[in-house]
Amino acid sequence: MDFKSFADQIPKIKNLPLPGRQAHYKLAPEIRIRELEEGRILKKNPRKAGVMALFYPDAASQTRLLFIMRKSYNGIHARQVAFPGGKKEKGDVSILDTALRETREEVGVITKHVEVIREVSEVYIPPSNFEVQPFVGLYHHSASFVLQEEEVEHLIEVPLAQVLDDKYLTSQILSTSYARNIEVPAFRLEGYTVWGATAMMLNEIRDLIKKVL
Repeated sequence: MDFKSFADQIPKIKNLPLPGRQAHYKLAPEIRIRELEEGRILKKNPRKAGVMALFYPDAASQTRLLFIMRKSYNGIHARQVAFPGGKKEKGDVSILDTALRETREEVGVITKHVEVIREVSEVYIPPSNFEVQPFVGLYHHSASFVLQEEEVEHLIEVPLAQVLDDKYLTSQILSTSYARNIEVPAFRLEGYTVWGATAMMLNEIRDLIKKVL
């Protein structure tokens, strides 16, 4: 879909009710759903993070969604596909400021050129005790991204058509932070597996977009 048409339609999601857990749990294995339900009750003082689902035009003016591949490191979320973003720091006025700052740092976007459409539902991540607030944004430029080499291995630039097409929904046998060799629902986008919290957030965003296109 061409970016101009998408940018004209996407603001309509501002007035829609959020699917929340109904959308999230479609992209979570049963063991994680149980853990999330327990965590929703038991979580204490979770760390806060903000991420940005950033849509932008490619060189052909077609709409794409930006993901990053995180670097290898000694942590739960190493080598995973993610939205740009990260943890809230003391200098951040709000969690939106966190998402915008981290997106600027990780992929080099110019913050004033990001049009924030809305926030969507938070996702709690029990293994790392993070509560992640996603935002949907538009970047009205054929992007020239600059990677933060310490954090980002490379970019994954996904056509909107893949995001919306159910044929890119799949499942894989994975070993995760909470179980080994379990079947995990996921997206298979541009040859990469998108699973976990990122897939849960993405599923809510795609549900909203489908209602306005």
